Amino acid sequence: MTDLLAHFRAVILCGGSGSRLWPLSRETLPKQFICLNGSRSLLQNTLLRLPSANAEYRPILVCNDVHRYVAVEQAQDVGATSLEMILEPCARNTAPAIAAAALRAMEDDPDAILLVMPSDHVLEDGESLRAAFASAHAHAARGAMVTFGIAPDAPQTGYGYIQAGDPLSGPGGARRISRFVEKPSPELAQRFLAEGGYYWNSGMFAFRAAVYLAELDRRAPAMLAAVREAVAAGKGDHALYQLDPASYAACPADSIDYAVMEHTEDAVVIPLDCAWSDVGTWDSVWGIAEKCPDGNAIQGDVLMEDSRNCLVHATHRMVASIGLDDIVVIETADAILVMHKSKSQDIKGLVERFKVLHRTEITHHRQVQRPWGWYDSVDQGERYQIKRITVKPGGRLSFQMHHHRAEHWVVVSGTARIYNGDKQYLLTENQSTFIPLGEVHSLENPGKIPLDIIEIQSGAYLGEDDIVRFQDVYGRV
Repeated sequence: MTDLLAHFRAVILCGGSGSRLWPLSRETLPKQFICLNGSRSLLQNTLLRLPSANAEYRPILVCNDVHRYVAVEQAQDVGATSLEMILEPCARNTAPAIAAAALRAMEDDPDAILLVMPSDHVLEDGESLRAAFASAHAHAARGAMVTFGIAPDAPQTGYGYIQAGDPLSGPGGARRISRFVEKPSPELAQRFLAEGGYYWNSGMFAFRAAVYLAELDRRAPAMLAAVREAVAAGKGDHALYQLDPASYAACPADSIDYAVMEHTEDAVVIPLDCAWSDVGTWDSVWGIAEKCPDGNAIQGDVLMEDSRNCLVHATHRMVASIGLDDIVVIETADAILVMHKSKSQDIKGLVERFKVLHRTEITHHRQVQRPWGWYDSVDQGERYQIKRITVKPGGRLSFQMHHHRAEHWVVVSGTARIYNGDKQYLLTENQSTFIPLGEVHSLENPGKIPLDIIEIQSGAYLGEDDIVRFQDVYGRV
C-alpha cells in the first residue's frame, strides 16, 4: 500500500432496496445488482472503480444475508476476489452497517481509515475522483468526518443538500459543513442553486474508524452497543462474517447523516468535480442514459415512431411505441410499467400498494437466483407449475422433500446426478425421472457445462415454502 493512502479501506454499502426502480428492481434483486446502463451492474462498477482510485486494500462489502450469493457471484465476475463480506440479518440503515464495518476493520488495523461508498450510484471515474479520495484521506487522517459534495446543476428535490461553510487549509478545497438540508421544496432547491455554496449529498464518506465509533458512542450509544454485541456474537472469518441476528435486530435503525454527520463538530465537505447520480428513479436513469437524436433512451428490442424523450427498457419481448412524449416503459417477464417521467417519485407508493395486495412481483422476478444457479417459472396453473432450472457446474440443490407436490425432471442439456430416496443415478440429455411426493431428493451438476432441466410440478400446493431441507452445502436452513 502506498504511504499516500496508508490505512485506507473501502466499505461498500450494499443493502439498498431500490423500490422506485420497480419492476427491474425487486426485493431479492435490488437495483445495485441489475444492469441499468451497460453490461455491468452498479455493484460491479463500484468494485471496478476502486483500483483506479489507488485503493490497494481489500474492500469490505456489507450486504443483506438474502443477497450474499448474487453479491459474491457478481464480485467474482469482475475479478474482485479479495474482499470481506459482512452479512446483515436484517436492514438497519447505514449507521449500524458502517459501525459493523468499522469494528471489523479495526480488528486488522486500529488506525483504519474508511472510505464509505454506496453500491447503487453512478459515478464518473477519473483523475478528479482519485484526487478527491486522496484529499479526503488527508483530512480524515487528522480526525475530520468527511463527506463528498456534488455541485448541483439543477434544482433537484429528491436529493439531500449540504451547505458549505468556511474553507479549510489542506488539499481538495475542503470546507466546513454549515448544515444539512433533506430534500428541499422546488422553491428552496432553486434558491440553493442560485445562491451557490450548496452541494448534493453524495452518500460517500471518509473518516477514521475509531473516530466514527467514538462519535456514534456519543450520539447513539444504544446503537453502538447493539452493533458491538452483534459483531462479538457473530461468526465467520475474514472472507465472510455473519452478524448475530438477535443482537442486530435489536439495534435502532438510522442513517449516518441523522445519527452522526448532522451532529458532529468536525464535519467537512470536499467538492467532487465529476458526474454523479444516485439513479434512484426512472427519470434519473433516463438522464444518464445514451440517447437517440429524438431524446429516447432504449434498451432491448424496441421500435419507436414519432416518440420523444422516452425511456423504454425491454428484457423479454419486443416493445413498440407511437406518438409518446416523456413516457417510461419498463418491460420484464412478469410485469410492465408505463408512466409519465414526471411521476417517477410515485412508484414507491405503488410498491406499498402491491405489498398490501400480497403481490409476488415486488419480491422476485420470474427468474430467481439461487446459490447453485437459477430457475425460471415458465408456466403455472391449477395443480401444476413448469420451471426451467439451470445448475452451474459443481452446483447442488439441497437434500429436500415436499409435502404437497411431486416432480418430473427432464434433462435438456448437460449431465445430472440424481438422488431419489435411496437411489443415486446419472441422467443425460433427453432422459427423465420422477420424484414422488414425500420422497427425499437432490440434484447435482457433476459436469463442466451448465445443466439445464425442465421441472414439472404437480400437486395441491406448489409454493416455495413447501420445502423441507435436510442437508445443504450452502448453509441454508
